[in-house]
Amino acid sequence: MTGNALLLPWTTPFEAPPFDRIDRAGFRDAFERAMEEDRREVDAITNDPADPSFENTIVALERSGRLLNRISATFFNLTGADTDDTLKAIEREMAPALSKHNSAIYLNDTLFRRIAAVAERAPDLNLGPEEQRLLDKWHKLFVRQGAGRSPEVRARLAEIGERLAVLGTRFGQNVLADEQAYTLALESEADLAGLPDFLVAAAREAARERGTDGHVITLSRSSIEPFLQYSTRRDLRETAFRAWLARGEGGGPTDNRAVIAEMVELRAERARLLGYPSFAHYRLDDTMARTPERALELLRSVWEPARALALREAADLQRLADAEGGDFTIAPWDWRFYAERVRKERFALDAEGVKPYLTLDSMIAAAFDCATRLFGVTFTERDDVPVYHPDVRAFEVKDREGRQVGLFLGDYFARPSKRSGAWMSAFRGQWKLDGETRPIIVNVMNFSKSTGGEPALLSFDDARTLFHEFGHGLHGLLSDVTYPSLAGTAVSRDFVEFPSQLYEHWLEQPAVLRRFARHYRTGEPMPDSLIHRVLASRLFNQGFATVEYTASALVDLELHLLPSADNLDVVAFEQAALAELRMPDAIVMRHRTPHFGHVFSGEGYSSAYYSYLWSETLDADGFAAFEEAEDIFDPETAGRLKRFVYSAGDLRDPAEAYTAFRGRLPSPEALMRQRGLLATASEAEA
Repeated sequence: MTGNALLLPWTTPFEAPPFDRIDRAGFRDAFERAMEEDRREVDAITNDPADPSFENTIVALERSGRLLNRISATFFNLTGADTDDTLKAIEREMAPALSKHNSAIYLNDTLFRRIAAVAERAPDLNLGPEEQRLLDKWHKLFVRQGAGRSPEVRARLAEIGERLAVLGTRFGQNVLADEQAYTLALESEADLAGLPDFLVAAAREAARERGTDGHVITLSRSSIEPFLQYSTRRDLRETAFRAWLARGEGGGPTDNRAVIAEMVELRAERARLLGYPSFAHYRLDDTMARTPERALELLRSVWEPARALALREAADLQRLADAEGGDFTIAPWDWRFYAERVRKERFALDAEGVKPYLTLDSMIAAAFDCATRLFGVTFTERDDVPVYHPDVRAFEVKDREGRQVGLFLGDYFARPSKRSGAWMSAFRGQWKLDGETRPIIVNVMNFSKSTGGEPALLSFDDARTLFHEFGHGLHGLLSDVTYPSLAGTAVSRDFVEFPSQLYEHWLEQPAVLRRFARHYRTGEPMPDSLIHRVLASRLFNQGFATVEYTASALVDLELHLLPSADNLDVVAFEQAALAELRMPDAIVMRHRTPHFGHVFSGEGYSSAYYSYLWSETLDADGFAAFEEAEDIFDPETAGRLKRFVYSAGDLRDPAEAYTAFRGRLPSPEALMRQRGLLATASEAEA
């Protein structure tokens, strides 16, 4: 069969993208064809001579754009996980084109009048709960995009959307360019001082991937964080850390400061045009928090106890550095190094001693097994499914009755063509409209690849990341709704992290670790004494972790609370905000503004980075339901969790969904306890 494979029927197993037949240059034509088809479908709905109805308007919109969705999902998954110059160029072209295409739909007054007419008649339509939820979602989506506004406002909103799409693409490509361009060469044995074998091997592999000899440290977290943790060369730690910190701020074509300033101003203008006092108010209007004030209340309630704890942690690190004769004040590039030393001293525990028990394969098996015991799903690896990179693994997922649940792809290793971080995405969502369509879900990580036939070894934090993203994956895989717009992770931003953060808890269960944490050479299970020390150390360094995260969330919100942002110096703003918070000198934001991809690579978590902490309030209380049942795999509790959370998509308001699972809403106390901040908060009050 000839022609553009992106536009032909996909006859692969699971109808997965036929990566082996896709010419990446063909995405340009595929997008044009798919947008043209989508326009015809939407025009048919808009110009339908029949009176507007739920079926001929809302359901018809659910059926529209499937080819465009298929092309977009494939393309943007590739630009994140395995990009190249061809995809980057097409992404720069298509970002504003897609924004213009979407604006033409959402700002179509005739189409909006049809949706509004159906919404007005809703009480007389005898809609089911799912149908009512879908109607409300479409109506609110159009209103939030500017439908019903004057022609001048709609035109300006469309211009803003196109420009933001260009800027978001540029931001992400700039950060990736900085990450790709930098390596720290370790040129001698002295440069390797203090590094454990696994990190030396990973640095050698990173050099090989870049076509050089020797060892290099990259700006991938899986490379630089352990380097900062173990290297005894303070000068090299500082060099690497400063490069990590400076992504997106180095001057030249990849500098993101002007990009951010323009994005913040355009977002503020869009909010004003839509009648909101700030972009943060606009963005949070359809979340659990509802207002930035509620999000700020949570963040500020955590900040002072976390800061107090972090200062005590800093004092502990300083005492150790002083005792060893260090004639310096602890700096950000020292924190991980001395924290690891204190951890080892306090708990007789270091990451190097834990890693041999946490192979990548065993942690994947552990995540799968917990899903089997909780939700009855099984995972079978398939080698007949085309994948976009040789590192990607494909797994068929079935339920207890042997019915297909979906396809799960795991892409675990760092490489230059992949942006940093870890995430879940979908090549196809789930729906039952016009027949059963099962999802294709992908988890993307950036773990270090091993060499010499050795298995890849994970830190405990790496393993937690794997469980976290797999929690998102289950949210997509287990989805069981009728309409695409309500499926899987299509929930409010500050609820979407609940299923993923909740799933992390199963990694920390001794029964799970005893079964799956086995030494990669001897096969011996992790000793109970080591499990105890690992779990006992869970609260260690939580002041640092909470401060670096919360500072990022607060700066994000404060930036987007600006009513306008003329002549914004984003770095000066960031520094002023941190000074007001009295940010500890030895800690920096987890994501500094010039490389804060969550917030500026598209809309993503803009004004909503707080949602990890918001969801943690839910997950800390949510796992207690299993503890109260005295069974971490309690069938009744797991059944409620699956029904009201993992398989429910956006069928309900998040607060209603959580209450249906738990019986009540949580209090922030569960979060404070989980992070070890309760005592600190009490001391602060005293």
